[in-house]
Amino acid sequence: MSPENNTDKSPMGILFLVVLIDMIGLTLVIPFLTYFVQDLALADGITGIGARDLWVGIIIAAYSAAQFIFTPILGALSDRWGRRPILMFGLASNTIFFTVFGLSGSLTMALIARFLAGAGNGNIAVAKAYIGDISSTEETAARMGAIGAAFGLGFMIGPFIGGVLSDPASTFGGMFDTNFWRNYPYLLPCLFCSLLSLTSLSIATRHLPESLALENRTGPAESAISGFTKMMTNSVKVLRIPTISTLVIINFLYMVGFSMMHGTFILFTAMEVGSGGLGFSELRNGLVFAFIGLLGVVVQGMLIGRLTKKFKMSRIMVVGILASGLGIASLPYVPSGTAWLIFLSAGLIAIGNGLYSPTQSSILTIATKSSDDDLGVVMGAQEGFGALARIIGPLSAAYIWSVTVEGGGMWTYHTCFRVAGIFFIAAALLQLSLKYTAEPAQD
Repeated sequence: MSPENNTDKSPMGILFLVVLIDMIGLTLVIPFLTYFVQDLALADGITGIGARDLWVGIIIAAYSAAQFIFTPILGALSDRWGRRPILMFGLASNTIFFTVFGLSGSLTMALIARFLAGAGNGNIAVAKAYIGDISSTEETAARMGAIGAAFGLGFMIGPFIGGVLSDPASTFGGMFDTNFWRNYPYLLPCLFCSLLSLTSLSIATRHLPESLALENRTGPAESAISGFTKMMTNSVKVLRIPTISTLVIINFLYMVGFSMMHGTFILFTAMEVGSGGLGFSELRNGLVFAFIGLLGVVVQGMLIGRLTKKFKMSRIMVVGILASGLGIASLPYVPSGTAWLIFLSAGLIAIGNGLYSPTQSSILTIATKSSDDDLGVVMGAQEGFGALARIIGPLSAAYIWSVTVEGGGMWTYHTCFRVAGIFFIAAALLQLSLKYTAEPAQD
């Protein structure tokens, strides 16, 4: 049986692990990255609160920027050299640059390490291409669903590990109660992720076959850079297609608002109680994000199928947008005396995203097929705009936070959360307009 037609399920376990590690790598840093960057900024002589916290958004955005640039390039390279070497390159990159990030002693070193980690982790699209190579038409949907489950599981596991393993000298003591671990309080979760990647790399080396036959690979004329150029060209073309362009723009607005939370969430929860924050530790933040991941898995894994049988997907999508927006906009209003209310806001975020993501993808798929447009081009364009949103969101939120955190009146640390809410409102209004212009047949 040729590699491209191989339906052996054994590679799926390794692919699941690759995507899971990518998601753990993306989310593991969430509970401690804010504290880490603030420490590095102070060490670099940046004492202003706004200037210090701006770096949180910059380093978060660096990871997404690298993925935005390198995902189409790695995809083109996998078409030319095969899927296996690119997937293994990503695992090797994870192994190296997470440890480098944990050892960072300056903002510059942390920025470079995070960017290079993101560049290597632009291989989720390659994992999906591998599935397309080895799967029949009937198997593709279920196997893509397994990759989606890895996303949810990674978002649940990553923040929990990152929170639990942070600052082991204080959390665990004993063998960790040394000057080394006090000087590198965030190295242990990074080492854990590196070890996980190294283990997966070892397994992939022995058990992951190549899926793309030599005769199906592109020739030397295909440039890796052309993958990025092609993605940008296709994205512009998609914006000219009625209905589909609106759905892509809705997702872009949603992702900007959603990604604004990634840095500012913990900037708020970590802020001292006397300044209006909650005074959370890395562990408490990790538990909150693990709760978001767990609830998201429950919604997408157990509830969304039942809901789509009773309600129109377009209505579920609007509810998801508004729930996510309300959850994020309400975060800075959680009082320190009843900090447990953070779980209500977090619950709205998790439920909203769990309702929005699958319904938006389904509606976009149905609309694309009904208009006979290229589904691969449309989904690629949406991924491209989504990656761009994950750059714009953290950067804009960090900037707004930096200029308002010490402000007064209407311009306080609440501002960036309110701005995020505006993006969700705009997305909801655009989605509501679609019911008067086009409604997918399955809806």
